[in-house]
Amino acid sequence: MYIDRVPNRGSPPAVLLREAWREAGKIRKRTLANLSDWPDSKVESLKRLLRGETLVSAQDIFAVVDSAPHGHVEAVLGTIGKLGLDHLIASKPSRQREIVVAMIAERLLAPSSKLATTRLWHDSTLAEELKVGDADVDELYHALDWLLARQHRIEAKLARRHLQDGALVLYDTTTSYYEGHSCPLARFGHDRDGKKLPVILYGLLTDQAGRPVAVEVYPGNTGDPVTVGDQVEKLRERFSLSRVVIVGDRGMLTQAQIEKLKQHPGLGWISSLRSHAIRSLVETGQLERSLFDETNLAEIRAREFPGERLIACFNPLLAAERRRKREELLQATQKALGRLEAEVKRRTKTPLGKAEIGVKAGRVLGRFKMGKHFTLTITDGVFAWARREESIRREAGLDGIYVVRTSEPPQRLSAPDAVRTYKSLALVERAFRCLKGVDLLVRPIFHRTEDHVRAHIFLCMLAYYVEWHMREACAPLLFQDEELNQQRQQRDAVAPAQPSSSARRKKSSRRSSEGLPLHSFKTLLAELAKRCRNTCRVKSDPASRFTTLTDPSPLQAQALKFLGL
Repeated sequence: MYIDRVPNRGSPPAVLLREAWREAGKIRKRTLANLSDWPDSKVESLKRLLRGETLVSAQDIFAVVDSAPHGHVEAVLGTIGKLGLDHLIASKPSRQREIVVAMIAERLLAPSSKLATTRLWHDSTLAEELKVGDADVDELYHALDWLLARQHRIEAKLARRHLQDGALVLYDTTTSYYEGHSCPLARFGHDRDGKKLPVILYGLLTDQAGRPVAVEVYPGNTGDPVTVGDQVEKLRERFSLSRVVIVGDRGMLTQAQIEKLKQHPGLGWISSLRSHAIRSLVETGQLERSLFDETNLAEIRAREFPGERLIACFNPLLAAERRRKREELLQATQKALGRLEAEVKRRTKTPLGKAEIGVKAGRVLGRFKMGKHFTLTITDGVFAWARREESIRREAGLDGIYVVRTSEPPQRLSAPDAVRTYKSLALVERAFRCLKGVDLLVRPIFHRTEDHVRAHIFLCMLAYYVEWHMREACAPLLFQDEELNQQRQQRDAVAPAQPSSSARRKKSSRRSSEGLPLHSFKTLLAELAKRCRNTCRVKSDPASRFTTLTDPSPLQAQALKFLGL
């Protein structure tokens, strides 16, 4: 018997199992089976068997000695290589550079303490890829010191890559809580995490697209506006930018800080007015609600802000939300004050004193922040309250109104673009969510020394730099609006953002345009981790070793393609 392939004109050849014999000097053939629907590997195995070869299964010859997750390591290290981040850290290879790159990668793969890092990077191929498997925790801390010494040079390289003269830079600060008592940076300050623990303040500087460029760490009790001066010096001196526009929120770029910025002719700014300044403009007639009868955006001038452009905006949905929230707080305050009033009236035998009543009332007003809308009458054994309707009405008149202020002339920045740019501070907020959330886990901070805390924050910033680029590349596989960047430049600057058609389709189907399941960034890395590097040996030769990679799944192959790997 033998395998015969018979040409079939324009169709694939027929694969036939035949036998042949000689009869009366002629060769006779008979077809035993049509194997055309068999896969090629199966046909080849039968052909070898008919030739008398002994077939052995791969399981009988080879054994898998070890299997380690590799796909997520391949994706992260490949992205670091494509970005040239290792060369930004140090132009020449060194042991310290490899350890720092490994710590950046591990911060994306399995963020943990430095001691845990030396354990966890053996659970994947990371330690093997970078040849850092023998590094102990002390060597990691020495690498952190080495990295901190190079921070200014690395940030300058990032600035040359992403910032040019005339660039827009986004700046904001946040805090993270500290576990311990030894670090002088940890202070009881303004805690944005809602935890009553010592905190550390750090400010992040990004380009207009949200790519991180530099980070600075401060004691936890440092006021946000105080940090602006350092950023000005950084942009002008270290980054050698003579012309730049800083975008910061109203709590950052206060009037005092803006006066300092005016001393540098090349520095511009975009920020917004506080509510009391907006109220003053309304009361003096410089800002009228009639401006928004036909449009939601109007540019005005005010004598209190000479040389500045003020772009007043009105958002009806924001107005409705503020009304709802204020009414809820007013009702909650009234309910609590009513309970206190009833308590004072009940205490007839031992009346409450004026001071004690004042403390209790202060707690209520401090909790709901509605003290400006209530009048209190407090004496020994007497407590009464009333709503200040005029104050409530005046505040309601500002609902939905906000004012963006900028030093940029219309020739360089239109009014709608000024509002869009101010709103782009949301990109820095996204960076903080990634840093403090499940992706990078910058907190809680355990490092004991000031230098190690600074190096830890900088290391996490570099990890986010890698994550930012991976998110942008893999956007079609993530729950991310791929048209958002384009829409930001075209949509109404004031109206609430609406998801694109592709984002709505993603949300409803939970699948990409190719039919692949959508993921968060974290679960996409977990999916890539299923691609393993297998170490095998020949059973007849125990000393033999070779490695193979698991064939990528369609999702893994698509992710690697998007990453350019």
